[in-house]
Amino acid sequence: MKAKVHAAAGAVALLAVVCFWLSTAAAELSGDVEAIAAVKSGILTGMLVLIPAMALAGASGFSLGKGWKGTIVQRKKRRMHFVAINGLLILLPSAYLLAGWAEQGHFDAAFVAVQALELMAGAANITLLSLNMRDGLALRRKPSVVRGAG
Repeated sequence: MKAKVHAAAGAVALLAVVCFWLSTAAAELSGDVEAIAAVKSGILTGMLVLIPAMALAGASGFSLGKGWKGTIVQRKKRRMHFVAINGLLILLPSAYLLAGWAEQGHFDAAFVAVQALELMAGAANITLLSLNMRDGLALRRKPSVVRGAG
């Protein structure tokens, strides 16, 4: 049951980050400031889904990986540390800052710079979460490889 909760929470988190990234890119490419502002606001609302999904994926993953010594599990843990730091120090503050600026119509060079940073950090998290999903599926196929000593 824990594995299914972990997989579902991880999939929801990855899907949310992908949706945020694609929506941002599409709005930016359109050049429509109203669309950009709507996306920035929508991302803040979407945090109500993303944050609990990430927390649940992290907690269930930690619980599932307890006692496992395999290299795949260690890689997943290292990636998740980066994902969490990236999310807390770059993505979440950027989302709040950009939503506020967009609401005020503040689309200057600072907005563009923070938006570029957010897109790069988001792309990094998409990559890392995707790799973790791939490795999670591999663990599911061969659980005896990672359990116990070794």
